[in-house]
Amino acid sequence: MSPVFHMIAGGPRPVAPFSHAVEADGWVMLTGQMPTDPDAPDAPLPEGIAAQTRRVMENLDIVLRGVGLDLSHVVQCRCYLTDFERDYAAFNDTYQSFFPPARRPARTTIGVTALAVGALVEIDCLARRPEG
Repeated sequence: MSPVFHMIAGGPRPVAPFSHAVEADGWVMLTGQMPTDPDAPDAPLPEGIAAQTRRVMENLDIVLRGVGLDLSHVVQCRCYLTDFERDYAAFNDTYQSFFPPARRPARTTIGVTALAVGALVEIDCLARRPEG
């Protein structure tokens, strides 16, 4: 199956030249999402790691729903924090609220020096379309 490149109507405005998601053989790879508001992409970012994490997770959900999936289909996340030591605990508190304890995706969290649009957090993920 050839890859399908998805741009989601009503999804977050891309901050660089990329697709919201690319799908191949039932796997859906989502581009890292930023804490921008799809309804007001030029508005200031939410303040603080909790609010930005919530917005990023909501943006991932928008993209997933645009391809007929949701967060329950996520099998792996990569998370990037600009101030790892300060924000890691609060990030985890917010992030975990989006997944039931028995159904948390595999995850890697990395401290980075900077992110696009001055964000504190970015998350990309891999989802799997159900078979059948």
